[in-house]
Formats: sequence, C-alpha cells, structure tokens
Amino acid sequence: MPSSLSASLLGFSLLLTDCTRPPQSAPATDPAARSAPTAATPTAPLRQTVASPPQVILPAAEPLRVGAEQFGRYLPLLQGKRVGVVVNQSAKVGRAFLVDTLLARGVNVQAIFGPEHGFRGEAADGATIKDGKDARSGLPALSLYGATKKPTPEMLRNVDVLVFDIQDVGTRFYTFISTMHYVMEAAAEQNKEVIILDRPNPNGWYVDGPVLEPQFKTFVGMHPIPIVHGLTVGELARMINGEQWLEGKRQCRLTVVPMQGYTHDTRYELPVRPSPNLPTPHSVALYPSLCLFEGTDVSVGRGTAMPFEVIGAPTQPNTRPFRFTPTPNPGSTSPPQNGKLCYGEDLRQTGNEVGFTLKYLLDFYRQSSDKATFFNKGFERLAGTAALRQQIVAGKTEQEIRQSWEPALGQYKALRKKYLLYPDFK
Repeated sequence: MPSSLSASLLGFSLLLTDCTRPPQSAPATDPAARSAPTAATPTAPLRQTVASPPQVILPAAEPLRVGAEQFGRYLPLLQGKRVGVVVNQSAKVGRAFLVDTLLARGVNVQAIFGPEHGFRGEAADGATIKDGKDARSGLPALSLYGATKKPTPEMLRNVDVLVFDIQDVGTRFYTFISTMHYVMEAAAEQNKEVIILDRPNPNGWYVDGPVLEPQFKTFVGMHPIPIVHGLTVGELARMINGEQWLEGKRQCRLTVVPMQGYTHDTRYELPVRPSPNLPTPHSVALYPSLCLFEGTDVSVGRGTAMPFEVIGAPTQPNTRPFRFTPTPNPGSTSPPQNGKLCYGEDLRQTGNEVGFTLKYLLDFYRQSSDKATFFNKGFERLAGTAALRQQIVAGKTEQEIRQSWEPALGQYKALRKKYLLYPDFK
C-alpha cells in the first residue's frame, strides 16, 4: 500500500517500513435528531450503541471539513481522559499534525500508534515496523504492523480512549481498515472507547468487485465486503460494529465524528499521499483494479517513479507499447521483477474516474507467455474468492465474471445503506 510532516516530528524513529467554530446543536443520538429529515446535518459525534444505527445525512452544499477539524465535537469527549492516537502522515488539521494539535490544546496524549508504513508513512510495503519514540513529545510510538497488529493490554494500559485518524482509499485490501478493525476489537475486549475522525473516500463514488468469502479472510481482506466498498472509514467502522464482525461478536464503544460538506459523489484529491506507492490521484484511482496484479507475475511499477500507473512483465510480448525495469527505491526495497525488463502498458493518461475493471488483468493473462506461473498464491487473498482465477483461466469474459458477483454484491449494497452517513452517489 501505500507528505510531509511538521518539522516537529522529524525526529520520530518509526521509519523502517512504507478552525472555524462548529455549529452547536443536539447530538445525533437525541430522539429529535433521529426523526429529522434525511438532509439534516449531524452536529455531534455519532455514538453507536445498536447494531442498526439511525441513518444521518449531511447536506452537499457546505465546504468540506474533515472530522479532525470538528474540534467542538470531539475535544469535550477527551477531557480528563488518557488518549491514544492511531495515525500516520495523513492525520493533518490544515498543515498541523493531529498529535501536535491535540497536545497544544491540552489533550492528555499517552501514546501514538502507527499502521503499515509507520507513523510517518515512509516505510516500504510489508516492511516490519518497530516501536520507537516521538522525539519532540517523548511519547511512545507503538507499531500496529509487524508482530503486533492488535493493541495489547500492555499497550492500552494507560489509555482510556483511542482516536483513529488515517486516510483510506476505499478498497478492501488496503490494510489501514484492517488496523482499524483490530483497534476496535482491542477496545471492545479491554473496555476502551474509540473515536473515528472521518475522512473522504477518494474511491467512494461507486461499489464494485467480488465480495470476500469467509475462507479468504486475512489482513489484506478482513470483512465480507467487495473490493471497492464505497464507504468512508467512519461508515465502515459503524458496519463492523453493527454487524458484530469483531471477535466474539463484541461491539466497541464507538463514536464517529462525521465530515461536513461530503457526499459520495464528491471527488476528493488527497492532500497527502496515503502511502509511498500511491503518490498521485491517478494511482489512487487505478489502485482497485491494479492491486490484483500483486497476485500475479505482473509488476505494477513498484520500484519505479510510476507505481500503480504502469503494468508490465518479462512474460508479456515485447511488442507492447511500454517498457520499464523495476529497481529498489525507498517505497519498495525489493520490488517484484527487480532488475528485469518488463513489457506492458503506461496508464498515466487514462483519466481518474476509471472505476474498477478486469480488462487489464484479462488481457495480460491472455497474452502471457507463461500462463502456468502467471498467478501466485496471493491472488485469492486479494480477490477474496477462488472463483476469479478459475474464471480467468476458463476464458470467461468480464461481463460473464461480473454476473457471478451480482447476488452477493446486491446483498452488500442493501447492507451498506444502513450505515451511510452522507448522501449516496447517483
């Protein structure tokens, strides 16, 4: 998976892997808020206490303000409490890093937790993250990627509430939502609160792909949702909690601080790269389709300046219009097809609203000179099903494959509506 932080955090050691005043009104859990028209703006954090929480919709005409900017809605919830923050380089309030902002406002931050790519988001994909310390504040900086993916009781011993603020890109296999799942699970087990500061989903304008089947549950796919799930992290957290997907069917004490001015039709260009190998809005748009190539012999451009914007392999015809050679770089220290000339396609001019497609995958399998080794053992984990590989090998068309997704996808879309916080796409 896949930026700059404030100068105050440059000394942080986890580098080993990839305000206007808010309006005041009744909380969204108030009966009056429940009966309000669906266009009403939630003006307080959404505390989820039941499996099917009321739907709350934000108007589309407001300027977009992310959850972290809604100080009046969550700072009161932190007063007198010991706070742990789950963040990476995307946790910004304007130009300021959330940790600095909270400390400046007198919040008792006890620990910083970092996901894949580390606290600063600079570590290579899959690299082990080690615990460290924030040089400015002296706070412990603890890894949630590597040996420990779920916060342990010792990690949370001095924490009452966990604040999660990480930018997602809206795909099932992007591991930040897996980290969120484990944070919620640990909180449920250890009786801690969780506050999600919501952020836009740059791929939140559609839903697509096969729904994950239970036997393929891994850290790159933990929930029975499609590849493109069409939810913000706040909405997904409500679904995880409401559907009792945490271990033992537990539910954590969850509060979602919603955005203002966001809809699922909003096209949002991320101000900070979400991870080292998603450096551009175009790579974020292509990521849902191209990540499936990580389960094949095809390079997606890791080890180049164009990750997730080019695709190619030595086993493709040398008549393909584009070629590149992956080599190690900070975002990928051991890239697939390292040092090998790859023949493929340059997708940098395809446009950002490309949606999810199988056309590249079907084409590259069809033209591979070594179909026996085209797929690797990770393909099913990313696809979330064994059927997709079988369908591709059998020569099925994209339309035929898509038809097989429809029953489960239709059920998911109906479920998704229960947890939406914002107006849906048309």
